[in-house]
Amino acid sequence: MRYLPGVFGLWLLAYAVTTSAYSFYLKRIPLVDVLVLSGLYALRMLAGGAATGTLISPWLTSLAIFLFLSLAMVKRFSELANLRERGISNSHGRGYLVADLEQIRAFGTASAYAAVVVFSLYISRPDVFVLYRHPGRLWLVVPLMLYWLNRVWLLASRGELDEDPVVFAIRDRVSLALAAGTAILAAFATM
Repeated sequence: MRYLPGVFGLWLLAYAVTTSAYSFYLKRIPLVDVLVLSGLYALRMLAGGAATGTLISPWLTSLAIFLFLSLAMVKRFSELANLRERGISNSHGRGYLVADLEQIRAFGTASAYAAVVVFSLYISRPDVFVLYRHPGRLWLVVPLMLYWLNRVWLLASRGELDEDPVVFAIRDRVSLALAAGTAILAAFATM
């Protein structure tokens, strides 16, 4: 694929419009806010693909949407749990109530598992042999994904997760070790 400046410009415009709409209005609407956040991650990937001439597969886009939806949900869950600890019943300017905690947990964990299912379906496809010499080895990534996502939600439920799961992942030794293990397994699948 080659660099497509027109396509990149369209993705950039879509990102700018969506980010502005999020900042001024959408972040106040429960559930819409987290859906928009996960969509913005997908837009970044698509824009990056257009800028570098890299094809972004629908599988990767789907995986990212569900993964980042789960991470956005865990962020909201952690924020609400912190409000509950302080005796506050609603999130100012976000539209969520502390009473929404269990539903947010259900949505977020379901999204996490959906991401793993998308990855599992992807590595089961026969055309994956074009990219990986031994795609069956990618099945070893699935337990790492499940462990990390479940761990993030468990720590959030215990009140031990920073409100930003990305910051948590960058600072957490277990998360970094799992990321390294995933990279090694992906390389192992290409050998």
